[in-house]
Amino acid sequence: MGEAVLSVDDLKTYFRVKEGLAKAVDGVSFQIHRGETLGLVGESGCGKTVSSLSILKLLEMPPAEFHSGSILFEGQDLLTFSEQQMRNLRGKSISMIFQEPMTSLNPMLSIGFQVGEVLINHEGLTTRQARARTIELLEMVGIPSPEKRITEYPHQLSGGMRQRVMIALALACNPKVLIADEPTTALDVTIQAQILELMMDLRENLGTSILLITHDLGVIAETAHRVAVMYAGKIVEESDVATIFKNPLHPYTQGLMKSIPRIDESGSTRRLAEVPGMVPNLYNLPPGCSFFDRCPVGIEKCRATCAKLVAFDGDHSVRCWVAQDG
Repeated sequence: MGEAVLSVDDLKTYFRVKEGLAKAVDGVSFQIHRGETLGLVGESGCGKTVSSLSILKLLEMPPAEFHSGSILFEGQDLLTFSEQQMRNLRGKSISMIFQEPMTSLNPMLSIGFQVGEVLINHEGLTTRQARARTIELLEMVGIPSPEKRITEYPHQLSGGMRQRVMIALALACNPKVLIADEPTTALDVTIQAQILELMMDLRENLGTSILLITHDLGVIAETAHRVAVMYAGKIVEESDVATIFKNPLHPYTQGLMKSIPRIDESGSTRRLAEVPGMVPNLYNLPPGCSFFDRCPVGIEKCRATCAKLVAFDGDHSVRCWVAQDG
């Protein structure tokens, strides 16, 4: 697919907490090419959001620390950028739809001001032009009466409408890379479909690259080209979407697939499968595979050492001794 627009290599983002060093992102590597959507999936606490915030350097330091790795955007390592360089980049070249809009929007500023500020600073629009474009963006993401809404404040909007404002902010400058962290949370299925269609239109028409973080495997199946599965700060499996759904190799990925709700041919439902146990504490990870205590097929080799992420079949990579030896 050509040269990668965004390339993350051996990224290690740790948090120094009183219990120890929490390895939230522990040697993560992935690439996103122009016009491609990479889905990042896994349970809460696996490091997906920290990975995305690391790209934009939006973590408070300390307690966060970058221990190694690089984040290349169009050939430049973002980890070497100054704060001013990152400010110029954020919202224009790389945008992000945050997971929680209520804490991401400024409660003291109107919706119109917050969206318009991005357009004025990054696109050089006049105040009048920014107002017109803001109304257009709010209408585009399904907010009714946008002329009225631009004068309102975040607390006056529902959770779903705040989420749509966040999406309008992220799409305002037609970014080259869009990071979408649970972009359809709190939205009904109709608006969800509209938002996903907007993102896909941006990808098709402008060649925008998308990092899509979600728990919804149905959204991944519909919109992503490739998918990376994260567990306890590491990517445990990566391949194209069709291969992952047809032939998941890692026991954790298999568990996620089994937990998808299904209705059989008779129309009856079955009890949802579950992955037993919890994600381990990131400041006290075991020496071997972090999934060992929850794994139904783990062997003693898994307890002792963690497998490397290696190609199993073409572009299909997996971090699992059982899958690699089998």
